[in-house]
Amino acid sequence: MIKSRLCDLIGIKYPIIQAGMGPFSNNNLGVAAANAGVLGLLSTSGLTGRDIQPFVYDAWIKTAEANPDDDIPTAIDKVLKRTYRLVKDKGGVFGINVMVAAEMAAEAKIIIDAAIRVREENPDMKNHFKVIFTSAGDPVGWKDKIKGAGFTWMHVVPSVKGALRCKKAGVDVIVASGHEGGFHTSWEPVHSMILLPAVVEAVSDEKTLVCGAGGFCDGKTLAAALVLGADGAQMGTRFLATQESDFHQIWKEAVVAAGDRGTLVARGFVGPARWLKTPRSDEHARNTLQKSPGVFLGTPDDFTTIDMSLIQYEIESIKAVYEGNKEMALMAAGEAAQRINDMPKVNDMVQVMVKEAESILKGVQTKLLA
Repeated sequence: MIKSRLCDLIGIKYPIIQAGMGPFSNNNLGVAAANAGVLGLLSTSGLTGRDIQPFVYDAWIKTAEANPDDDIPTAIDKVLKRTYRLVKDKGGVFGINVMVAAEMAAEAKIIIDAAIRVREENPDMKNHFKVIFTSAGDPVGWKDKIKGAGFTWMHVVPSVKGALRCKKAGVDVIVASGHEGGFHTSWEPVHSMILLPAVVEAVSDEKTLVCGAGGFCDGKTLAAALVLGADGAQMGTRFLATQESDFHQIWKEAVVAAGDRGTLVARGFVGPARWLKTPRSDEHARNTLQKSPGVFLGTPDDFTTIDMSLIQYEIESIKAVYEGNKEMALMAAGEAAQRINDMPKVNDMVQVMVKEAESILKGVQTKLLA
């Protein structure tokens, strides 16, 4: 059986992380992933968009067994207790994904403080709720709060520079996210085949683990991550297109139907974003080229300089997904979409993936000359 340091660190069966994929609800997906023996991550950023994207907020609240009038700490309390209740009998391990960008630092503190309190009030939860995964911001400054509370801390980065920043901060598991990844991606297009081994060489040691993200979706790519020196792989798009996934059915079906060269990059909320290729996303890419060319030139802009019609276009298009409007919908996905052609149950998918990776890794040895 495949086993890595990631398995030993947090007590999962297989070295796979199901991506948080915020701001959308994946409260049901996180349970299914944890019960399948991998790390299930719950997205939390949908909680912060009650006024901007109420359709995302409402879906998150519903799948958390929370109420629309709950404040953020109360909603976090309910989703964590729900998840714990549904995974404890199978020994599932889960965590939360929290965006710590400067614009969301206040909300991030509220979410993390609530998570710490809930776990302390429910001691057995510590055997299952083990991870806080931060993203979209600087990790420095969060160590005392997260590691001080006894969590394993993970953070995602798009560069060696970012990985070194994580090392300075004391992050336990650094996730190197290549440009193949879905939805929010980096301003500079460094892909996993280059990024992952570079990050492994820069920061991996007895105290710091590295996992890959971006393009990982099956046994072949899981095996590749391990051969490149990683301790595991994070997968988003592959988990999105599963039966237990909370994502809208038209989104899941669009991933399965994507095919060769099925994605493109255009502007997103916090920079470049990878979308499934449709007439709607083609139009968004053309508008991006005119109004936010830095997306294609590696030159960041922000809400003080960007034409906000691009952001409004995205909000309208995400709302269209929730309404089932295929013509108006924008649906994010990684390049891995072109390698996905089914919508299995999560546990079945994980078992097939792990067996394939095991077979490949055994086969690698036969290619070595005596």
